[in-house]
Amino acid sequence: MSAAAEVLHDEIAEQPRAWRGLLARDAEIAAVAGALGALDPPLVRIAAHGTSDHAAIYASYLLRALRGWTVVRDSMSMPLYYGVPAARPGEVAIGISQSGETPDVVAWLTRAGEAGATTVAITNGEGSALAQVADHVLYVGVGAERSIAATKTYTGTLAVLALLAGHLAGRGPALAAGLASAADAADVLLGGLDAVVAPVASALAGIDRMYLVARGIELATANEIALKLTEVCYLGAKAMSATAMAHGPVAALDADVPLWAIAAPDGTLPAVTEAAQRAQEAGAPVIASGPAASELGGAAHVLTVPALDEPLLSPLLSVLPGQAFAWALARAKGIDPGAPRHLRKVTSAA
Repeated sequence: MSAAAEVLHDEIAEQPRAWRGLLARDAEIAAVAGALGALDPPLVRIAAHGTSDHAAIYASYLLRALRGWTVVRDSMSMPLYYGVPAARPGEVAIGISQSGETPDVVAWLTRAGEAGATTVAITNGEGSALAQVADHVLYVGVGAERSIAATKTYTGTLAVLALLAGHLAGRGPALAAGLASAADAADVLLGGLDAVVAPVASALAGIDRMYLVARGIELATANEIALKLTEVCYLGAKAMSATAMAHGPVAALDADVPLWAIAAPDGTLPAVTEAAQRAQEAGAPVIASGPAASELGGAAHVLTVPALDEPLLSPLLSVLPGQAFAWALARAKGIDPGAPRHLRKVTSAA
């Protein structure tokens, strides 16, 4: 195993410890929540790219579920290239960038502030350009992430968002306790995950395409796993809502194009179950993951994660099998998962 591959593997394992570190700074997050809660904005805009945009998907569900706010993942192109105002007075604009140096996210947040919005930066980069232009800063603070593929900065961002939303809803202590429990569950899960994903990676080493489906809050997980499989394993991996599977993509499924289905034990389960059944009818192998993975009958591979008492935190655990599988599949394909081709590290960290 290369040194770079070891770094990625180590950073996957570091995630529970990183979440616990955030709990020590919960008061800082509570203070920002207090300032935002007093505004009660008519609209929350979020801008981000890549992994950070997947965290924005999570945020859009979380802030709606816990506080009732309307959230949009906003277009940066409209204000930056077409002259449209980035925001309106009274709104909240959140820029998410692991490095804090993504130029268009910085420019968008700057313009949103100039347009009268209250601005928030969520970043792992202390003293970064994004932090300097924001009214409020929430530092992910998971330490330097050296691997090219982001892992701990992604789940660290989810954890920050969960604590923020918890305080906004008056449930800060409950979400903090839930995060501590999630870290404990993740330690146990990660302890045996390599052995669980290794045979799945071996069985699927010949694939070059995959679809991933979920609904609701786990849609962030589907998108993040798809990105990891694309950048680390060079798969043509695409994530979508489970209900979108029937609108064309099911035609591409066959024995060589698996479906990864992320199942949660809530009202979204029937849609995910139906997508898995459609895939099986098309002859595609199904990989079932998530806390309700065992509910998807007939799956070729099952990667179950523990169900949490606070289900809104489930995406922190649900992404872990995907990260571990991407690392294992790359190795099964003869690819160095720590040194994906054509990529350079975007994320810098304090």
